[in-house]
Amino acid sequence: MKTVASVLLLFSALTCGNVRAQTSSARPAPAAHKPSTTASLPLIDVDGYRQVLAKYRGKPLLATFWATWCEPCRDEFPMVVQLAKQYAPQGLAVFGVNLDNDADMRLVRHFLEKNQPGFPSYRQKPGIDVDAFYHGVNPAWAGTMPENIFYYRDGRIAGHFVGEQSRSAFEQAIREILQRR
Repeated sequence: MKTVASVLLLFSALTCGNVRAQTSSARPAPAAHKPSTTASLPLIDVDGYRQVLAKYRGKPLLATFWATWCEPCRDEFPMVVQLAKQYAPQGLAVFGVNLDNDADMRLVRHFLEKNQPGFPSYRQKPGIDVDAFYHGVNPAWAGTMPENIFYYRDGRIAGHFVGEQSRSAFEQAIREILQRR
């Protein structure tokens, strides 16, 4: 029984779950040099995130948090890209925040090239207190991925999705923030 529980625990940590399991020191970045690809996504911490939010004040906004190691994120991201394009003419703004480690930046770059988001993407600054980051971004977020946060025009959180959601759920949330003045 302990073996089955251990396997299930390992499986859940590997398939997505909490970001803490993915950002631990179990997969350190190469010490010899930092990949040049880290410069391709601006790094943000909680203060940087708040500055990004401030740039979108007055617009309905969707912030999507994703990582290449998160299968539901990889599945959901192309839909978010489509929705961003579909609802941009109505005023929706979207930006992404990647939570991959330095060692995975080649995968991140490839993923972004493949999906062509058309909206800005940032990356969580390595080495920060991730729990403080999650709480600072959304007090209701404990790090489970994917995380999508919907904001009203005044900057208040309208709602958020934890885990993969349907297109209809996204469209309903988007219509709500677009309609609210």
